[in-house]
Amino acid sequence: MAYKNTRSCLVDLEKHGHLVRISEEVDPYLEMAAIHRRLFDMEGPAIWFENVKGSPFQACSNLFGTVDRSRFIFRDSLETVKQLIGLKGDPGAFFKAPWKFWKVPFIGMKALPLKARLGKPVLYGETTIDQLPQIQSWPMDGGPFVTLPLVYSEDPDKPGVMASNLGMYRIQLGGNDYVQNEEIGLHYQLHRGIGVHQTKSNRLGQDFKVSIFVGGPPSHNVAAVMPLPEGLPEVAFAGALGNRNFRYTHIDGFGVSTEADFVISGIVRPGENKPEGPFGDHLGYYSLTHDFPLMRVHKVWHRKNAIWPFTVVGRPPQEDTSFGALIHEMTGPVIPSELPGLHDVHAVDASGVHPLLLAIGSERYTPYYNERKPAEILTIANHILGFGQMSLAKYLLIVAKEDDPSLDIHHVDHFLKHMLERIDWTRDLHFHTRTTIDTLDYSGEDLNSGSKVVMAAAGEKIRSLSSAVPAELPLVDGFSAPHIAMEGVLVVQGPSYKERAEAEQQIERLTARLAHFDQDILNSLPLILVVDDSEFTARTLKNFLWVTFTRSNPSHDIHGVNSFTEYKHWGCRGPLVIDARIKPHHAPPLIEDPAVEKRVDQLFAKGGSLAGLG
Repeated sequence: MAYKNTRSCLVDLEKHGHLVRISEEVDPYLEMAAIHRRLFDMEGPAIWFENVKGSPFQACSNLFGTVDRSRFIFRDSLETVKQLIGLKGDPGAFFKAPWKFWKVPFIGMKALPLKARLGKPVLYGETTIDQLPQIQSWPMDGGPFVTLPLVYSEDPDKPGVMASNLGMYRIQLGGNDYVQNEEIGLHYQLHRGIGVHQTKSNRLGQDFKVSIFVGGPPSHNVAAVMPLPEGLPEVAFAGALGNRNFRYTHIDGFGVSTEADFVISGIVRPGENKPEGPFGDHLGYYSLTHDFPLMRVHKVWHRKNAIWPFTVVGRPPQEDTSFGALIHEMTGPVIPSELPGLHDVHAVDASGVHPLLLAIGSERYTPYYNERKPAEILTIANHILGFGQMSLAKYLLIVAKEDDPSLDIHHVDHFLKHMLERIDWTRDLHFHTRTTIDTLDYSGEDLNSGSKVVMAAAGEKIRSLSSAVPAELPLVDGFSAPHIAMEGVLVVQGPSYKERAEAEQQIERLTARLAHFDQDILNSLPLILVVDDSEFTARTLKNFLWVTFTRSNPSHDIHGVNSFTEYKHWGCRGPLVIDARIKPHHAPPLIEDPAVEKRVDQLFAKGGSLAGLG
């Protein structure tokens, strides 16, 4: 269905039983986010907030709360868009069966942005930043944020919509040192198109004009996070997915989405930054306060009866999980055509996405040798680490498809078991030190800075994995409570991490003691984790993934039993040991406010708008 705006989408969702209205006044400070999290966790409906405290505007959230609802929203275009994307990977498919692709040219026509000459709904009225819903999701957030912002910029060297960038970069509306209604914070990370545009603008010594769209057709949100090839503007994909051309105009030199619910326009001056954050982010921790570009507000426009869409991020899974699943559904089949030999990849949501990337590749280089070991998959791994946002992967685990053609990359526990049965820690670890990592990942020593490791496994099984804690496991003082997280993975509780030198001595004592234990038993437990709470970590697969890969920096926190360095290659002859304790420089985890949670309980109680859903 070609939605013209947010309201038309909400009305359609309500008609089909996918939406609930909340008529009570709700507080944008923590309460709206808590309601959202509660309904998301129960795979509940989208939410229409009719009465937002302190704002004349209504709001909505959880539109994409389930993959099924996301598919429903794009039910008239999704399959055709998948065909369109698939043709890029296999152009010959069209000529083999052209009748299957008869809709593709028509949806392709919707990709052409249209300049609005008459109707410009978003210019209905003007408002100020403080009148917008001031949504704060977590107690330690630096202020209210826009969490579904569509940040639009144009290339200073090639002005116009066809060389534009539309990205979802968080916006801080107030707090910190921002002058209310005049200044807001613009946060963007590595590998984002807006950075290229601002760099060019700075080089020219001119003000950088930016527009922030909120609301409009829901396809615009998906387009803003879509990993598109260079040269294809997000606004074109938005039109194709939404089955409705992106409509725009220019006012005072600012690009304006005429069908958005809100547009905030402003300028960013060269070198002008202010502290932004903290912000509860999608790794499950706060991203801390850092200097980011300052945006000076020019105008705030809104359409008649505008509705403010928002989402809530936090420890995954959250609503952005559906974005990721939908994107993979559309783009997954063409990945092999982009990276030869690569069959599938999976950025693991439970680990915070970028900290852990799984991959399956071909291993075909040396069929004339009886011994099989990683070769082609190492080439593929290097391709991955140079490809778009996949280059932000911190732990890249890659295996050979030939060893088990039935392996499903989305069954993470099966994938890890397959890898642990085959990996040789003396040979199959490949580190990248002092390099760039995800801006939101605080496991490294500095912002945007840390390390990566490739773990590559190919060949026959070299061990069987144990699912039992060994009897009389030798642990040094301070280490206790061993648990099994999954087959082959032992979790041990360690002392609190205070400073690096002491922590490394603790790990050295532990690995030295284990080096004298029965090596056959240890071989069945090739991965050992040192954590703050072993019972919590081992309780679920999600806990294991979150703790392990968000709290460790490969170059600093990977150790091993009987480790060695040979010609600058590091490995170990016994189990690999990952120190996944919380370090002093890590960001604090997200914790909900108990008083707010009690207020939300009332909405689910008898007589509340959400009665019967709890």
